[in-house]
Amino acid sequence: MTNNLLVIIASGEEAPDKALTGMMYAVNAKKNKWIENVSLIFFGPSEKFIAKAESDSRASQLLKTAIELGITPVACKAISDGNELTASLQNLGFEVEYVGLTISSYIKKDYQVLTF
Repeated sequence: MTNNLLVIIASGEEAPDKALTGMMYAVNAKKNKWIENVSLIFFGPSEKFIAKAESDSRASQLLKTAIELGITPVACKAISDGNELTASLQNLGFEVEYVGLTISSYIKKDYQVLTF
């Protein structure tokens, strides 16, 4: 059984509860030691959702907690560049990179993938 999890947040403003659910699961899986290795990728509409979130919002609080727990959030560079969000995401603590190869690499390493 694998002890590795990749959470992909793809939902954004159209489904904020779905995005928050994924973020909450990633945070709780790491905090409660349900899963040893937890990675978090924001891909698509979720990038705008988190970049535009108010600093006191639930999304911002979950992101801050994830980072404090050692989860480095990653965002897709192609999408963030296209939406002029790259600097904002980097200021929030994101690594911004092209994620196609990154996601494929996690799959090859037997990470379980959850998409929200």
